[in-house]
Amino acid sequence: MNLREYLKNNRLAADGAFGTYYAEKYGADELPEAANTLHPERVVAIHTEYINAGARYIRTNTYASNSSLLSDNEDKVDENIRAAVALARDAVKNSGVTRQVYIAGDIGPIPDGTDFVRNGKDREYVRLASIMLEQGVDAVHFETFADYEDILPAIKFLRESSKDIFISICFSVNQYGYSAAGLSAKRLISDASKLDVDAVGLNCGVGSGHMAQLIDELGLPEDKFFVALPNAGYPNFTRNQMHFGGAPAYFAGKMTEIAKKGVDIVGGCCGTRPDTIERMCTELEKLPRCEKKTPTNNEIEPKPTKRKGFLYDENGEIKKKKFIAVELAPPFNANDEKLLESAHALVGMGVDVLTFPDSPSGRTRVDSVLMADKVHRETGMDVMPHICCRDKNAVAMRSLFMGSEINDIYNMLIITGDPLPSMVRETVKSVFNFDSVGLMKIAQEMNDEVFADSPLCYGGAINQGRKNIEVELGRVKKKLAAGAQFFLTQPVFCEEDVQRLRYIKEETGAIILCGIMPLISRKNALFMKNEIAGVNVPDELVERYPENGSRREGEAVGIELAKQMIALTQDFADGYYFEFPFNRTYMLKEILNS
Repeated sequence: MNLREYLKNNRLAADGAFGTYYAEKYGADELPEAANTLHPERVVAIHTEYINAGARYIRTNTYASNSSLLSDNEDKVDENIRAAVALARDAVKNSGVTRQVYIAGDIGPIPDGTDFVRNGKDREYVRLASIMLEQGVDAVHFETFADYEDILPAIKFLRESSKDIFISICFSVNQYGYSAAGLSAKRLISDASKLDVDAVGLNCGVGSGHMAQLIDELGLPEDKFFVALPNAGYPNFTRNQMHFGGAPAYFAGKMTEIAKKGVDIVGGCCGTRPDTIERMCTELEKLPRCEKKTPTNNEIEPKPTKRKGFLYDENGEIKKKKFIAVELAPPFNANDEKLLESAHALVGMGVDVLTFPDSPSGRTRVDSVLMADKVHRETGMDVMPHICCRDKNAVAMRSLFMGSEINDIYNMLIITGDPLPSMVRETVKSVFNFDSVGLMKIAQEMNDEVFADSPLCYGGAINQGRKNIEVELGRVKKKLAAGAQFFLTQPVFCEEDVQRLRYIKEETGAIILCGIMPLISRKNALFMKNEIAGVNVPDELVERYPENGSRREGEAVGIELAKQMIALTQDFADGYYFEFPFNRTYMLKEILNS
Protein backbone atom coordinates (compact mmCIF):
# COMPACT_ATOMS: atom_id res chain seq x y z
CA MET A 1 0.00 0.00 0.00
CA ASN A 2 1.52 3.32 -1.01
CA LEU A 3 1.73 6.26 1.37
CA ARG A 4 -1.25 8.17 -0.05
CA GLU A 5 -3.52 5.14 0.22
CA TYR A 6 -2.42 4.46 3.78
CA LEU A 7 -3.07 8.05 4.87
CA LYS A 8 -6.61 8.04 3.51
CA ASN A 9 -7.71 5.87 6.42
CA ASN A 10 -4.86 5.99 8.92
CA ARG A 11 -2.82 8.40 10.96
CA LEU A 12 0.93 7.97 10.40
CA ALA A 13 3.51 8.02 13.20
CA ALA A 14 6.84 9.52 12.11
CA ASP A 15 10.23 9.18 13.76
CA GLY A 16 11.88 11.80 15.95
CA ALA A 17 15.07 13.81 15.70
CA PHE A 18 18.13 12.24 14.17
CA GLY A 19 20.73 15.03 14.54
CA THR A 20 20.21 15.95 18.20
CA TYR A 21 19.85 12.31 19.22
CA TYR A 22 23.04 11.40 17.35
CA ALA A 23 24.93 14.24 19.09
CA GLU A 24 23.61 13.07 22.45
CA LYS A 25 24.83 9.52 21.85
CA TYR A 26 28.07 10.09 19.97
CA GLY A 27 29.05 13.75 20.47
CA ALA A 28 28.76 16.81 18.25
CA ASP A 29 32.24 16.85 16.74
CA GLU A 30 31.01 16.02 13.23
CA LEU A 31 27.88 16.39 11.17
CA PRO A 32 25.50 13.49 11.87
CA GLU A 33 25.14 13.12 8.09
CA ALA A 34 28.84 12.26 7.81
CA ALA A 35 28.06 9.04 9.68
CA ASN A 36 26.32 7.66 6.58
CA THR A 37 29.75 6.78 5.21
CA LEU A 38 31.98 6.98 8.31
CA HIS A 39 29.83 5.14 10.88
CA PRO A 40 26.98 3.39 9.05
CA GLU A 41 26.27 1.07 11.99
CA ARG A 42 25.30 4.11 14.12
CA VAL A 43 22.81 5.29 11.52
CA VAL A 44 21.19 1.86 11.24
CA ALA A 45 20.98 1.63 15.02
CA ILE A 46 19.15 4.98 15.42
CA HIS A 47 16.69 4.24 12.62
CA THR A 48 16.05 0.81 14.16
CA GLU A 49 15.34 2.35 17.58
CA TYR A 50 12.69 4.63 16.06
CA ILE A 51 11.10 1.79 14.09
CA ASN A 52 10.93 -0.38 17.21
CA ALA A 53 9.41 2.58 19.06
CA GLY A 54 6.46 2.46 16.65
CA ALA A 55 7.40 4.85 13.82
CA ARG A 56 6.11 3.98 10.36
CA TYR A 57 7.70 6.98 8.63
CA ILE A 58 11.50 7.21 8.69
CA ARG A 59 13.38 10.26 7.42
CA THR A 60 16.80 9.54 5.94
CA ASN A 61 19.86 10.99 7.65
CA THR A 62 20.34 13.59 4.89
CA TYR A 63 19.08 16.85 6.37
CA ALA A 64 22.46 18.57 5.76
CA SER A 65 23.64 16.38 2.88
CA ASN A 66 24.30 19.14 0.37
CA SER A 67 27.20 20.91 -1.31
CA SER A 68 27.17 23.77 1.19
CA LEU A 69 27.19 21.92 4.51
CA LEU A 70 28.51 18.40 3.92
CA SER A 71 31.05 18.73 1.11
CA ASP A 72 31.68 20.89 -1.93
CA ASN A 73 32.39 17.66 -3.82
CA GLU A 74 29.12 16.69 -5.51
CA ASP A 75 30.22 13.06 -5.93
CA LYS A 76 30.71 12.77 -2.16
CA VAL A 77 27.29 14.29 -1.52
CA ASP A 78 25.70 11.87 -3.98
CA GLU A 79 27.49 8.94 -2.33
CA ASN A 80 26.33 10.12 1.09
CA ILE A 81 22.67 10.29 0.05
CA ARG A 82 22.74 6.87 -1.61
CA ALA A 83 24.32 5.40 1.52
CA ALA A 84 21.68 7.06 3.74
CA VAL A 85 18.78 5.56 1.79
CA ALA A 86 20.40 2.13 1.84
CA LEU A 87 20.97 2.37 5.61
CA ALA A 88 17.33 3.28 6.21
CA ARG A 89 16.32 0.20 4.23
CA ASP A 90 18.73 -1.95 6.23
CA ALA A 91 17.17 -0.65 9.43
CA VAL A 92 13.66 -1.55 8.27
CA LYS A 93 14.85 -5.03 7.33
CA ASN A 94 16.89 -5.58 10.49
CA SER A 95 14.15 -4.34 12.84
CA GLY A 96 12.09 -7.43 12.17
CA VAL A 97 8.76 -5.55 12.28
CA THR A 98 5.98 -6.91 10.09
CA ARG A 99 4.20 -3.58 9.54
CA GLN A 100 5.06 -1.46 6.51
CA VAL A 101 7.56 1.33 7.15
CA TYR A 102 7.84 4.20 4.66
CA ILE A 103 11.16 5.87 3.87
CA ALA A 104 11.25 9.61 3.19
CA GLY A 105 14.27 11.24 1.61
CA ASP A 106 14.94 14.19 3.90
CA ILE A 107 16.08 17.55 2.45
CA GLY A 108 16.83 20.53 4.71
CA PRO A 109 17.42 24.17 3.78
CA ILE A 110 20.74 25.17 2.23
CA PRO A 111 22.01 28.23 4.12
CA ASP A 112 23.03 31.39 2.33
CA GLY A 113 26.76 31.95 2.42
CA THR A 114 29.77 33.17 0.52
CA ASP A 115 30.88 29.61 -0.23
CA PHE A 116 27.69 28.68 -2.02
CA VAL A 117 26.21 30.74 -4.84
CA ARG A 118 22.65 31.70 -3.95
CA ASN A 119 21.48 31.39 -7.54
CA GLY A 120 22.69 27.78 -7.50
CA LYS A 121 20.51 26.69 -4.59
CA ASP A 122 17.48 25.84 -6.71
CA ARG A 123 19.63 23.63 -8.98
CA GLU A 124 21.12 21.92 -5.94
CA TYR A 125 17.68 21.08 -4.58
CA VAL A 126 16.73 19.56 -7.93
CA ARG A 127 19.90 17.46 -7.91
CA LEU A 128 19.32 16.23 -4.36
CA ALA A 129 15.70 15.37 -5.16
CA SER A 130 16.74 13.49 -8.29
CA ILE A 131 19.09 11.26 -6.28
CA MET A 132 16.34 10.54 -3.74
CA LEU A 133 13.98 9.63 -6.55
CA GLU A 134 16.61 7.48 -8.23
CA GLN A 135 17.06 5.53 -4.98
CA GLY A 136 13.36 4.70 -4.86
CA VAL A 137 12.27 6.44 -1.65
CA ASP A 138 8.56 6.46 -0.83
CA ALA A 139 8.54 10.22 -0.22
CA VAL A 140 10.67 13.33 -0.51
CA HIS A 141 10.34 15.43 2.61
CA PHE A 142 11.46 19.10 2.65
CA GLU A 143 11.67 20.33 6.25
CA THR A 144 12.56 23.36 8.38
CA PHE A 145 12.06 25.82 5.54
CA ALA A 146 11.30 29.50 6.09
CA ASP A 147 9.89 29.88 2.56
CA TYR A 148 9.37 27.63 -0.44
CA GLU A 149 10.71 29.78 -3.29
CA ASP A 150 14.03 27.96 -3.74
CA ILE A 151 12.50 24.48 -3.81
CA LEU A 152 9.83 25.18 -6.43
CA PRO A 153 12.03 23.82 -9.26
CA ALA A 154 12.68 20.65 -7.24
CA ILE A 155 8.95 20.15 -6.61
CA LYS A 156 8.25 20.62 -10.31
CA PHE A 157 11.01 18.17 -11.22
CA LEU A 158 9.72 15.53 -8.81
CA ARG A 159 6.15 15.77 -9.97
CA GLU A 160 7.09 15.71 -13.68
CA SER A 161 9.38 12.74 -13.05
CA SER A 162 6.93 10.71 -10.98
CA LYS A 163 3.23 10.99 -10.32
CA ASP A 164 3.60 8.41 -7.53
CA ILE A 165 6.25 10.10 -5.38
CA PHE A 166 4.82 11.56 -2.16
CA ILE A 167 6.02 15.15 -1.62
CA SER A 168 5.78 16.99 1.69
CA ILE A 169 6.93 20.45 2.84
CA CYS A 170 7.31 21.51 6.46
CA PHE A 171 7.99 25.07 7.59
CA SER A 172 9.71 26.21 10.75
CA VAL A 173 8.11 29.10 12.62
CA ASN A 174 8.54 30.66 16.06
CA GLN A 175 5.96 30.67 18.87
CA TYR A 176 4.36 33.77 17.36
CA GLY A 177 3.82 31.95 14.08
CA TYR A 178 6.46 33.61 11.88
CA SER A 179 9.30 32.01 9.96
CA ALA A 180 12.85 33.36 9.70
CA ALA A 181 11.77 34.91 6.39
CA GLY A 182 9.10 36.88 8.27
CA LEU A 183 6.18 34.98 6.75
CA SER A 184 3.32 33.73 8.89
CA ALA A 185 2.45 30.07 9.24
CA LYS A 186 -1.00 30.91 7.89
CA ARG A 187 0.47 32.43 4.73
CA LEU A 188 3.01 29.64 4.24
CA ILE A 189 0.49 26.83 4.66
CA SER A 190 -2.10 28.59 2.50
CA ASP A 191 0.38 29.20 -0.33
CA ALA A 192 2.06 25.78 -0.11
CA SER A 193 -1.34 24.10 -0.27
CA LYS A 194 -1.70 25.45 -3.80
CA LEU A 195 1.47 23.65 -4.93
CA ASP A 196 1.55 20.18 -6.49
CA VAL A 197 2.50 18.47 -3.24
CA ASP A 198 0.78 15.87 -1.08
CA ALA A 199 1.41 17.22 2.41
CA VAL A 200 2.21 20.48 4.14
CA GLY A 201 2.98 21.19 7.76
CA LEU A 202 5.20 22.52 10.51
CA ASN A 203 8.36 21.21 12.11
CA CYS A 204 11.05 22.44 14.50
CA GLY A 205 11.03 26.02 15.83
CA VAL A 206 8.54 25.36 18.64
CA GLY A 207 7.61 22.78 21.20
CA SER A 208 4.47 20.65 21.06
CA GLY A 209 2.39 23.06 23.18
CA HIS A 210 2.98 26.06 20.95
CA MET A 211 2.52 23.95 17.82
CA ALA A 212 -0.92 22.89 19.04
CA GLN A 213 -1.85 26.56 19.44
CA LEU A 214 -0.50 27.46 16.00
CA ILE A 215 -2.52 24.69 14.34
CA ASP A 216 -5.67 26.04 15.99
CA GLU A 217 -4.95 29.50 14.56
CA LEU A 218 -4.18 28.49 10.99
CA GLY A 219 -6.59 25.57 10.52
CA LEU A 220 -5.87 22.57 8.29
CA PRO A 221 -6.22 22.57 4.51
CA GLU A 222 -8.91 20.22 3.23
CA ASP A 223 -7.11 18.84 0.19
CA LYS A 224 -3.63 18.21 1.65
CA PHE A 225 -2.34 15.90 4.33
CA PHE A 226 -0.94 17.78 7.31
CA VAL A 227 2.34 17.10 9.12
CA ALA A 228 3.20 18.14 12.70
CA LEU A 229 6.76 17.51 13.92
CA PRO A 230 7.44 19.77 16.95
CA ASN A 231 10.55 19.90 19.09
CA ALA A 232 10.65 18.17 22.45
CA GLY A 233 10.70 21.61 24.05
CA TYR A 234 13.08 24.56 24.03
CA PRO A 235 16.85 24.19 24.26
CA ASN A 236 19.21 25.10 27.06
CA PHE A 237 22.96 25.39 26.56
CA THR A 238 25.27 23.87 29.15
CA ARG A 239 29.01 23.75 28.52
CA ASN A 240 28.41 24.51 24.84
CA GLN A 241 26.05 21.57 24.51
CA MET A 242 22.36 21.88 23.65
CA HIS A 243 19.85 20.16 25.90
CA PHE A 244 16.09 20.03 25.35
CA GLY A 245 13.40 19.95 27.99
CA GLY A 246 10.09 18.23 27.55
CA ALA A 247 9.31 14.87 29.12
CA PRO A 248 7.98 12.07 26.86
CA ALA A 249 4.67 11.99 28.78
CA TYR A 250 4.07 15.71 28.26
CA PHE A 251 5.01 15.49 24.58
CA ALA A 252 2.70 12.51 24.05
CA GLY A 253 -0.18 14.37 25.68
CA LYS A 254 0.27 17.39 23.44
CA MET A 255 0.64 15.20 20.35
CA THR A 256 -2.67 13.59 21.27
CA GLU A 257 -4.22 17.07 21.29
CA ILE A 258 -2.66 17.74 17.90
CA ALA A 259 -3.90 14.41 16.50
CA LYS A 260 -7.44 15.26 17.62
CA LYS A 261 -7.32 18.27 15.30
CA GLY A 262 -7.09 15.87 12.34
CA VAL A 263 -3.34 15.99 11.71
CA ASP A 264 -2.28 13.14 9.42
CA ILE A 265 1.44 12.68 10.19
CA VAL A 266 2.74 13.17 13.73
CA GLY A 267 6.27 12.83 15.01
CA GLY A 268 9.11 14.83 16.47
CA CYS A 269 11.98 17.12 15.68
CA CYS A 270 14.90 18.47 17.74
CA GLY A 271 15.26 16.98 21.21
CA THR A 272 12.89 14.06 20.67
CA ARG A 273 14.25 10.54 21.16
CA PRO A 274 12.99 7.01 20.55
CA ASP A 275 11.43 6.92 24.04
CA THR A 276 9.54 10.14 23.17
CA ILE A 277 8.12 8.59 20.00
CA GLU A 278 7.33 5.31 21.78
CA ARG A 279 5.26 7.14 24.41
CA MET A 280 3.50 9.12 21.65
CA CYS A 281 2.67 5.96 19.68
CA THR A 282 1.34 4.24 22.81
CA GLU A 283 -1.02 7.15 23.53
CA LEU A 284 -2.17 7.50 19.92
CA GLU A 285 -3.08 3.81 19.66
CA LYS A 286 -6.06 4.64 21.88
CA LEU A 287 -7.22 7.46 19.59
CA PRO A 288 -9.10 6.75 16.35
CA ARG A 289 -8.46 8.79 13.23
CA CYS A 290 -10.01 12.26 13.72
CA GLU A 291 -11.80 14.59 11.35
CA LYS A 292 -9.88 17.66 10.27
CA LYS A 293 -10.75 20.97 11.79
CA THR A 294 -10.68 23.02 8.62
CA PRO A 295 -10.81 26.82 8.51
CA THR A 296 -13.90 28.51 7.18
CA ASN A 297 -11.65 30.24 4.66
CA ASN A 298 -7.93 29.54 4.51
CA GLU A 299 -7.39 32.25 1.93
CA ILE A 300 -6.03 35.58 3.09
CA GLU A 301 -8.49 37.94 1.48
CA PRO A 302 -7.23 41.48 0.84
CA LYS A 303 -9.60 44.09 2.23
CA PRO A 304 -10.78 46.93 0.00
CA THR A 305 -8.97 50.12 0.87
CA LYS A 306 -7.91 53.52 -0.36
CA ARG A 307 -4.29 53.50 -1.45
CA LYS A 308 -1.80 55.97 -0.03
CA GLY A 309 1.64 56.93 -1.24
CA PHE A 310 3.24 59.17 -3.84
CA LEU A 311 1.75 57.18 -6.73
CA TYR A 312 -1.85 57.89 -5.75
CA ASP A 313 -4.22 60.83 -5.75
CA GLU A 314 -6.74 61.64 -3.02
CA ASN A 315 -9.14 59.01 -4.44
CA GLY A 316 -6.55 56.25 -4.26
CA GLU A 317 -6.09 56.21 -8.04
CA ILE A 318 -2.70 56.25 -9.75
CA LYS A 319 -1.84 59.78 -10.84
CA LYS A 320 -1.68 60.46 -14.57
CA LYS A 321 1.68 62.21 -14.77
CA LYS A 322 5.41 61.71 -15.01
CA PHE A 323 6.59 61.10 -11.47
CA ILE A 324 9.64 62.86 -10.07
CA ALA A 325 11.65 61.29 -7.25
CA VAL A 326 14.76 62.96 -5.84
CA GLU A 327 17.31 61.19 -3.67
CA LEU A 328 18.85 62.97 -0.69
CA ALA A 329 21.74 61.08 0.88
CA PRO A 330 21.63 61.22 4.71
CA PRO A 331 24.84 62.58 6.24
CA PHE A 332 27.68 60.52 7.70
CA ASN A 333 27.43 62.56 10.90
CA ALA A 334 24.68 64.25 12.90
CA ASN A 335 24.79 67.47 10.89
CA ASP A 336 21.72 67.49 8.66
CA GLU A 337 21.74 71.20 7.82
CA LYS A 338 22.75 70.83 4.15
CA LEU A 339 20.27 68.02 3.53
CA LEU A 340 17.43 70.03 5.03
CA GLU A 341 18.40 73.04 2.93
CA SER A 342 18.22 70.85 -0.18
CA ALA A 343 14.86 69.43 0.88
CA HIS A 344 13.34 72.86 1.50
CA ALA A 345 14.67 74.08 -1.86
CA LEU A 346 12.71 71.31 -3.62
CA VAL A 347 9.35 72.34 -2.15
CA GLY A 348 7.08 73.58 -4.93
CA MET A 349 9.27 72.20 -7.76
CA GLY A 350 6.91 69.40 -8.76
CA VAL A 351 8.78 66.69 -6.87
CA ASP A 352 6.49 63.81 -5.92
CA VAL A 353 8.71 62.09 -3.38
CA LEU A 354 12.05 62.52 -1.64
CA THR A 355 13.95 59.29 -1.15
CA PHE A 356 16.73 58.44 1.30
CA PRO A 357 19.27 55.62 0.85
CA ASP A 358 19.90 53.13 3.64
CA SER A 359 23.66 53.34 4.37
CA PRO A 360 24.79 52.48 0.80
CA SER A 361 28.06 50.56 0.43
CA GLY A 362 27.64 49.42 4.03
CA ARG A 363 28.96 52.74 5.42
CA THR A 364 27.11 54.19 8.40
CA ARG A 365 24.83 57.15 7.68
CA VAL A 366 21.88 58.65 9.53
CA ASP A 367 19.06 56.10 9.57
CA SER A 368 16.97 56.40 6.40
CA VAL A 369 13.57 56.14 8.14
CA LEU A 370 14.41 58.67 10.85
CA MET A 371 15.85 61.05 8.27
CA ALA A 372 12.74 60.67 6.13
CA ASP A 373 10.52 61.31 9.15
CA LYS A 374 12.29 64.57 9.99
CA VAL A 375 12.16 65.85 6.41
CA HIS A 376 8.48 64.93 6.16
CA ARG A 377 7.68 66.82 9.36
CA GLU A 378 9.64 69.91 8.32
CA THR A 379 8.63 70.14 4.65
CA GLY A 380 5.33 68.25 4.41
CA MET A 381 6.65 66.45 1.31
CA ASP A 382 6.11 62.76 0.58
CA VAL A 383 9.16 60.77 1.64
CA MET A 384 10.47 57.30 0.83
CA PRO A 385 13.24 55.66 2.84
CA HIS A 386 15.21 52.84 1.27
CA ILE A 387 14.95 49.66 3.34
CA CYS A 388 17.75 47.12 2.85
CA CYS A 389 18.02 43.56 4.16
CA ARG A 390 21.61 43.80 5.36
CA ASP A 391 21.19 45.00 8.94
CA LYS A 392 17.87 43.78 10.38
CA ASN A 393 16.11 40.47 10.81
CA ALA A 394 12.44 39.78 10.14
CA VAL A 395 11.30 40.86 13.62
CA ALA A 396 13.08 44.22 13.32
CA MET A 397 11.76 44.74 9.78
CA ARG A 398 8.17 44.23 10.84
CA SER A 399 8.67 46.64 13.73
CA LEU A 400 10.20 49.17 11.35
CA PHE A 401 7.24 48.95 8.96
CA MET A 402 4.78 49.52 11.80
CA GLY A 403 6.82 52.41 13.19
CA SER A 404 6.92 54.01 9.75
CA GLU A 405 3.18 53.62 9.33
CA ILE A 406 2.28 55.40 12.55
CA ASN A 407 4.52 58.29 11.47
CA ASP A 408 2.69 58.60 8.12
CA ILE A 409 5.53 57.15 6.05
CA TYR A 410 3.82 54.94 3.49
CA ASN A 411 6.43 54.83 0.71
CA MET A 412 9.32 52.33 0.81
CA LEU A 413 12.01 51.29 -1.63
CA ILE A 414 12.85 47.72 -0.66
CA ILE A 415 16.30 46.54 -1.72
CA THR A 416 18.69 43.73 -0.83
CA GLY A 417 21.44 46.21 0.03
CA ASP A 418 25.18 46.46 -0.45
CA PRO A 419 27.54 44.16 1.49
CA LEU A 420 29.71 45.52 4.26
CA PRO A 421 33.18 46.82 3.40
CA SER A 422 35.75 44.03 3.71
CA MET A 423 37.76 45.83 6.39
CA VAL A 424 34.91 45.66 8.95
CA ARG A 425 33.56 42.17 8.25
CA GLU A 426 35.51 40.63 11.12
CA THR A 427 33.76 42.82 13.68
CA VAL A 428 30.45 43.72 12.02
CA LYS A 429 28.16 41.00 10.70
CA SER A 430 25.50 41.33 8.02
CA VAL A 431 22.08 39.81 8.63
CA PHE A 432 20.66 39.10 5.15
CA ASN A 433 17.92 36.74 6.44
CA PHE A 434 16.35 37.24 3.02
CA ASP A 435 16.72 39.32 -0.11
CA SER A 436 14.49 42.12 -1.41
CA VAL A 437 11.86 39.69 -2.72
CA GLY A 438 11.63 38.02 0.68
CA LEU A 439 11.23 41.37 2.41
CA MET A 440 8.56 42.37 -0.08
CA LYS A 441 6.64 39.23 0.84
CA ILE A 442 6.69 40.37 4.46
CA ALA A 443 5.41 43.80 3.43
CA GLN A 444 2.77 42.17 1.24
CA GLU A 445 1.53 40.04 4.11
CA MET A 446 1.49 43.02 6.47
CA ASN A 447 -0.50 45.02 3.91
CA ASP A 448 -3.11 42.24 3.94
CA GLU A 449 -3.22 41.66 7.68
CA VAL A 450 -1.87 44.73 9.50
CA PHE A 451 -2.16 47.73 7.17
CA ALA A 452 -5.40 46.83 5.40
CA ASP A 453 -6.79 50.35 5.89
CA SER A 454 -3.62 52.18 4.86
CA PRO A 455 -1.20 49.84 3.07
CA LEU A 456 2.44 50.55 2.41
CA CYS A 457 3.35 51.70 -1.09
CA TYR A 458 6.58 49.87 -1.80
CA GLY A 459 8.72 49.29 -4.84
CA GLY A 460 11.99 47.76 -5.91
CA ALA A 461 15.14 48.46 -7.85
CA ILE A 462 16.04 47.51 -11.41
CA ASN A 463 19.67 46.88 -12.31
CA GLN A 464 19.54 47.19 -16.07
CA GLY A 465 23.32 46.80 -16.21
CA ARG A 466 23.16 43.15 -15.13
CA LYS A 467 25.03 41.02 -17.64
CA ASN A 468 22.07 38.68 -18.22
CA ILE A 469 19.02 40.86 -18.73
CA GLU A 470 16.71 37.82 -18.59
CA VAL A 471 17.80 37.20 -14.99
CA GLU A 472 16.93 40.81 -14.13
CA LEU A 473 13.60 40.48 -15.94
CA GLY A 474 12.85 37.42 -13.82
CA ARG A 475 13.68 39.37 -10.66
CA VAL A 476 11.32 42.17 -11.69
CA LYS A 477 8.52 39.65 -12.25
CA LYS A 478 9.13 38.12 -8.81
CA LYS A 479 9.02 41.56 -7.20
CA LEU A 480 5.75 42.35 -8.96
CA ALA A 481 4.29 39.08 -7.68
CA ALA A 482 5.46 40.11 -4.19
CA GLY A 483 3.48 43.34 -4.41
CA ALA A 484 6.01 45.86 -5.78
CA GLN A 485 4.09 48.81 -7.19
CA PHE A 486 6.92 50.72 -8.87
CA PHE A 487 10.62 50.47 -9.73
CA LEU A 488 13.58 52.84 -9.56
CA THR A 489 16.43 52.02 -11.90
CA GLN A 490 20.19 52.39 -11.79
CA PRO A 491 21.35 55.63 -13.46
CA VAL A 492 20.89 55.58 -17.24
CA PHE A 493 23.90 56.81 -19.20
CA CYS A 494 23.65 55.24 -22.66
CA GLU A 495 21.38 53.91 -25.39
CA GLU A 496 22.06 50.30 -24.35
CA ASP A 497 20.61 50.99 -20.89
CA VAL A 498 17.59 52.65 -22.48
CA GLN A 499 16.87 49.64 -24.70
CA ARG A 500 17.18 47.23 -21.79
CA LEU A 501 14.70 49.21 -19.72
CA ARG A 502 12.32 49.53 -22.65
CA TYR A 503 12.41 45.73 -22.96
CA ILE A 504 11.59 45.25 -19.26
CA LYS A 505 8.73 47.74 -19.55
CA GLU A 506 7.31 45.92 -22.58
CA GLU A 507 7.55 42.53 -20.89
CA THR A 508 6.09 43.52 -17.51
CA GLY A 509 4.13 46.76 -17.79
CA ALA A 510 5.75 47.85 -14.52
CA ILE A 511 5.76 51.48 -13.39
CA ILE A 512 9.38 52.51 -13.99
CA LEU A 513 11.13 55.66 -12.82
CA CYS A 514 14.36 55.86 -14.81
CA GLY A 515 17.46 56.77 -12.85
CA ILE A 516 18.96 60.12 -13.89
CA MET A 517 22.32 61.15 -12.45
CA PRO A 518 23.71 64.47 -13.76
CA LEU A 519 27.43 63.81 -13.30
CA ILE A 520 29.16 67.07 -12.34
CA SER A 521 32.76 66.64 -13.53
CA ARG A 522 35.21 64.43 -15.36
CA LYS A 523 36.45 63.15 -11.99
CA ASN A 524 32.88 62.29 -10.98
CA ALA A 525 32.32 60.47 -14.28
CA LEU A 526 35.56 58.45 -13.92
CA PHE A 527 34.63 57.48 -10.36
CA MET A 528 31.20 56.22 -11.46
CA LYS A 529 32.75 54.32 -14.36
CA ASN A 530 35.48 52.60 -12.35
CA GLU A 531 34.23 52.36 -8.78
CA ILE A 532 30.49 51.67 -8.89
CA ALA A 533 29.47 48.15 -9.90
CA GLY A 534 26.51 47.69 -12.22
CA VAL A 535 26.63 51.22 -13.71
CA ASN A 536 27.48 51.56 -17.40
CA VAL A 537 29.34 54.82 -18.08
CA PRO A 538 30.65 54.87 -21.71
CA ASP A 539 34.07 56.37 -22.53
CA GLU A 540 32.49 58.90 -24.86
CA LEU A 541 30.43 60.25 -21.96
CA VAL A 542 33.57 60.77 -19.87
CA GLU A 543 35.15 62.64 -22.79
CA ARG A 544 32.29 65.15 -22.81
CA TYR A 545 33.65 66.62 -19.56
CA PRO A 546 36.59 69.06 -19.82
CA GLU A 547 39.69 67.85 -17.98
CA ASN A 548 40.10 70.98 -15.90
CA GLY A 549 36.67 72.46 -16.31
CA SER A 550 35.07 74.81 -13.83
CA ARG A 551 32.25 73.77 -11.52
CA ARG A 552 29.73 75.48 -13.78
CA GLU A 553 31.13 73.82 -16.91
CA GLY A 554 30.91 70.38 -15.33
CA GLU A 555 27.36 70.93 -14.15
CA ALA A 556 26.35 72.18 -17.60
CA VAL A 557 27.50 68.90 -19.18
CA GLY A 558 25.61 66.97 -16.49
CA ILE A 559 22.43 68.93 -17.13
CA GLU A 560 22.62 68.27 -20.88
CA LEU A 561 23.27 64.58 -20.21
CA ALA A 562 20.18 64.41 -17.98
CA LYS A 563 18.05 66.09 -20.66
CA GLN A 564 19.34 63.65 -23.26
CA MET A 565 18.49 60.58 -21.15
CA ILE A 566 15.02 61.98 -20.40
CA ALA A 567 14.39 62.46 -24.12
CA LEU A 568 15.53 58.91 -24.92
CA THR A 569 13.24 57.36 -22.28
CA GLN A 570 10.26 59.68 -22.67
CA ASP A 571 8.21 57.15 -24.64
CA PHE A 572 8.11 54.47 -21.92
CA ALA A 573 9.28 55.95 -18.60
CA ASP A 574 6.62 56.63 -15.99
CA GLY A 575 8.87 59.14 -14.30
CA TYR A 576 12.43 59.90 -13.24
CA TYR A 577 14.53 59.19 -10.21
CA PHE A 578 17.16 61.91 -9.79
CA GLU A 579 20.40 61.27 -7.91
CA PHE A 580 22.44 64.45 -7.63
CA PRO A 581 26.12 64.09 -6.65
CA PHE A 582 26.74 65.85 -3.33
CA ASN A 583 23.01 66.68 -3.07
CA ARG A 584 23.27 69.42 -5.74
CA THR A 585 19.51 69.46 -6.11
CA TYR A 586 19.45 73.02 -7.45
CA MET A 587 20.32 71.52 -10.86
CA LEU A 588 16.82 70.00 -11.06
CA LYS A 589 15.18 73.32 -11.92
CA GLU A 590 17.31 73.78 -15.01
CA ILE A 591 16.82 70.17 -16.10
CA LEU A 592 13.03 70.34 -15.87
CA ASN A 593 12.75 73.80 -17.43
CA SER A 594 14.00 72.62 -20.80
